[in-house]
Amino acid sequence: GRHADEHIGQMLDALANEGVLDDTVIIISGDHGENLGELNIYGDHQTADQITSRVPLIVKWPGVTPSTKAGPRVDRALHYHFDFAATMIELLGEKVPENWDGKSFADAFKNSREAGREFLVVSQGAWSCQRAVRFDDYITIRSYHDGYHNFPDIMLFDAKSDPHEQHDL
Repeated sequence: GRHADEHIGQMLDALANEGVLDDTVIIISGDHGENLGELNIYGDHQTADQITSRVPLIVKWPGVTPSTKAGPRVDRALHYHFDFAATMIELLGEKVPENWDGKSFADAFKNSREAGREFLVVSQGAWSCQRAVRFDDYITIRSYHDGYHNFPDIMLFDAKSDPHEQHDL
């Protein structure tokens, strides 16, 4: 965390020193979240849960996002990571190819609105083999092989009121 933050700060300072920061699109993302005790997993990403599947996405886009330091925060809508590729295409004034699975959320993004998919289906096959469905404020997880963690076959969590997945409903 802190190491990455320092390097991002150095990059932003360099862009500012060159006088191009206000004209530069900056996108910071990742490929997965990281469990810090959720489902009794520490410092890894081996489950199809909310924590592993929730991918960070920070965007500064001149003319699209506010120029205030804090900017808009939109974090309740459900999107696949590849939906942002479709969003970028639309933000650049182009049309998303019809054969793409990604669905643009450019209009919602420009207006700082929460608008996304009705549900997401995610999976994991590294240490455990799971598939999950994220919907409303919930995630249900089906374990096909639990990676020797003794997970129940089916788990259901309220991702809003129990974000660290402590109480299987």
